[in-house]
Amino acid sequence: MDAYSSVVLYIALFFGLYYQIFLLVTFFEKEEEDSEEKEVYEPTVTIVVPCFNEVRTIAKTVTSLLKLNYPKEKLSLIVIDDGSTDGTFAEASKLISLGDIQVLQQENSGKYVALNKGIRLAQSEIVGCLDADSTVHPDTLHKMLPYFLRTKVVAVTPAMKVHEPKTLLQKMQNAEYNIGIFLKKIMGKLDAIHVTPGPFSLFKRSIFEEIGYFKHAHNTEDMEIAFRIQHHRYRIANCPQGYVYTVTPPTFKKLYKQRVRWTYGFLKNVLDYRHMFFNRKYGNIGTLTLPFAVISIILAFLVIGNSLYNFSSSAVESVQRYMVAGISFGWPSFDIFFLNTSSISLLTFIMLCSSLTIILLAWNMVEGKTRITRDIVYFIALYGFIAPFWLAKASWNAVRSKAVSWR
Repeated sequence: MDAYSSVVLYIALFFGLYYQIFLLVTFFEKEEEDSEEKEVYEPTVTIVVPCFNEVRTIAKTVTSLLKLNYPKEKLSLIVIDDGSTDGTFAEASKLISLGDIQVLQQENSGKYVALNKGIRLAQSEIVGCLDADSTVHPDTLHKMLPYFLRTKVVAVTPAMKVHEPKTLLQKMQNAEYNIGIFLKKIMGKLDAIHVTPGPFSLFKRSIFEEIGYFKHAHNTEDMEIAFRIQHHRYRIANCPQGYVYTVTPPTFKKLYKQRVRWTYGFLKNVLDYRHMFFNRKYGNIGTLTLPFAVISIILAFLVIGNSLYNFSSSAVESVQRYMVAGISFGWPSFDIFFLNTSSISLLTFIMLCSSLTIILLAWNMVEGKTRITRDIVYFIALYGFIAPFWLAKASWNAVRSKAVSWR
C-alpha cells in the first residue's frame, strides 16, 4: 500500500507542477493584439437582467448599469422578472423613468428562459447578461467592448470580484475569485475559456441566431453556451480590467449548494461535449482545459482517498500502541542538521512555492499589492478541506444523473 501511496503522490505532483509551470510561462508571455484594448468601440448595447426574488438588490444592480460611462442613446436595459413572489417586479418598475428600461414579467420558467426572452427583444449589436445581485464598474463596458474587434470573438467575459466580503467564507472566496481572474486571463490568451459567467458577460447578438439560444443545460446555461461557442470554432475573450462585483454565499450551506450545482453542471456538460476531448480541432479547450479539469477531479479523489487511508492507518496504529504500552508523552524530535531530501518532499515544497507565486501574482494583478493577506490565509487553510464535500456530492449526483436544484 505504501507503493500505491507513493505512485498517487508522484502522479498528483507531476500534473500539479506541470500545470502550474505552464500557467506561469503563459502568464509572462506577451499577449497578442494588445493595441485593440486601447481602441474606442461603441456599438449599441442591451443588458438583460433576469431576476427572481431580488427585491433588495434589483435597484442597486440597475443603478450601476445607469452609471456606466457609455453613450446613453446606445445603451438599453431589459429587466425580466421570472415570477418573483417578493415584489421584485414592482420595485423594478419604479426604475423605468430613469432611462431606456423595459421591465417585463413572466411565469416562473427559469433563468435561461428569461435570458432568451430579453435577447430576442434586443435590437442592439451587443447583448449583455447581468445577474440581479451583481453590479458593474462604470468603465466596464468601455474596457470589454474593444475585444470584439478581435477575429472571431463573439463573447467577452469580465473580471469577477466579490462584493464586500464580510464572513470568513466570503473572504476565502475573495481570494479564490482573485485567483480566478488571474487564471481566466491566461485561459483567454489560449482561447480556452469554458464558461461565460452568469453575473455578467457580453455577446454578439447575432451569435444566438447562428448557434441557438441559452438552454437549461443542467442549471449551468452560462457554461453550456461557452462550450457551444467553442464547438462552433468561435472565440471567447477575457477582459481582466472589466470589473463586475457579485455577492457570494456567506454560509457553508449556501456555498455548498452553489458549488454542487456548478460542479454537477460542469461534469454533465463535459459529458455532453465529450467529443471535444483531446480533439485538436477545438484547440486548447479540447487539448488542455477539459482534460486537465477532469484529470484534476480524478486526482483529487485519489489524493483524498490516500490521505484518509494514511490517517486511518495512523489512528489504528496509535490505538494499538496505547493498548500495548499505555499513554506516553513526548515532544517531537528535531535535528537542525537533518533535511528531508526525499523526492516527494522536494517536489511538494516546489509545488507549494509555485502555488504561492501564482496566488501573489494574482493578488498583485487584481489588488496592486504583493503580500499575503488574511483572505489568502483563509483560502489556503480552508479551501482544500471543504471543496471535497461538494466535489464528492456533485460527482455522485452526476453518476446517478440526479439533477440539482437551483435554489
